[in-house]
Amino acid sequence: MPLFKYIARSRTGEKVEGAIEAADRRAALVGIERMGHVPVSVAEGGAPAAAGAAKKWFRFERRPSGRARMKLREGLLFTRELSDLLASGMTLGDALNALSQRKTKRAQDAVVQMLRDDIVQGSSLSGALSKWPDSFSTLYVSMVRAGEASGQLAEVLEQLCRHFERVQEAREKVLMALVYPCIVLSVGVLTMIFTLVFVVPRFAAIFDQLGGTLPLPTRVLIAISRSLLRYGWGILAGVAAAVVLVRRAVRTPAGRRVWHRIEIRLPLVRGIVTANAYAQFARTLGTLRANGVPVLQALSIVEDTVGNVVIAGAVRDARSRVTDGATISGPLVAGKIFPQLLTDMLAVGEASGDVAGALRHITRRYDSDLDRSVKILTTALEPIMIVIMAAMVGFIAVSMLMAVFDLTSGLNV
Repeated sequence: MPLFKYIARSRTGEKVEGAIEAADRRAALVGIERMGHVPVSVAEGGAPAAAGAAKKWFRFERRPSGRARMKLREGLLFTRELSDLLASGMTLGDALNALSQRKTKRAQDAVVQMLRDDIVQGSSLSGALSKWPDSFSTLYVSMVRAGEASGQLAEVLEQLCRHFERVQEAREKVLMALVYPCIVLSVGVLTMIFTLVFVVPRFAAIFDQLGGTLPLPTRVLIAISRSLLRYGWGILAGVAAAVVLVRRAVRTPAGRRVWHRIEIRLPLVRGIVTANAYAQFARTLGTLRANGVPVLQALSIVEDTVGNVVIAGAVRDARSRVTDGATISGPLVAGKIFPQLLTDMLAVGEASGDVAGALRHITRRYDSDLDRSVKILTTALEPIMIVIMAAMVGFIAVSMLMAVFDLTSGLNV
């Protein structure tokens, strides 16, 4: 369809410029009026909508694919505002039009404008959202589709807000737990590099002038210092190349599976990864089932949201053994990945007919486990980092002092 550029006036009298895709000029005028604008001029022209949008998206996000993408916080804000506008009685088209008038100079501007245009042209919200898989997950689109079918779109959007707020909160807990150890480790490494590059060479020069045989720890330290000075850039390049190769390997299916298996076996880390995955499983499944999403479709969506491919594989295997109306706990037990407590609580909910209530209890239980695991990690990492830093600094100090004592004792003789 051709693209029509237009100039219009909003309800407040402000000048609005844009473009709309329509079959003819009359259809374009109708579309502009549906946005709540008064057309001033409409003229056919410009590139097709996809090309123009791609150019606009590139300006916002600069992604290799040329498509804009909402970040999690932006998507959460968009969902919250859209839910509030719909709850106040505004129609979907008017709500999206109101949101599209806000110029944040971020990726969400392009996304919201295209969503508005799709709605004006007769698309459903779930259909429009499905065109942006990088911004709106399968869970999001399925929930919106269920809300449209039940006529409770505003309520479903509110549930999505609560869901993603909990997801964001869990993610921030893990990140905050790693901030302090990362800072300590970074400062320690920089201090070691400074000592090896600037301090140790000066002592080495003094030791060479004094002569004599240096203790083994001192010789090892001086060798490390000279290697760092001579091959420092090569070492840095090697470390950077290793990091890049590991990251690329982890992104492959086989590498991701290996890495995720390591995660669920590492002490301290295992509790955080598994508790977060189990809480996410229960929260997502409960939200989907409460909104009438079929069991098989819900499990398929949950498989993509647990965040660990090993646990996701257990969900996929369970889905292959589940039929609509059958229990979920039995196939999960057969997978031997999910803990017995989770499957027992789910089985009790299935037996009593209150699966949603059981999933809420499971979510609260593993949210609590996540908090406890994060506290254990932060509590354990502090002394571990202190011991590591003390060992590194102690090795340098002892190596220098041993050389000084040996050389000075030789001079006294």
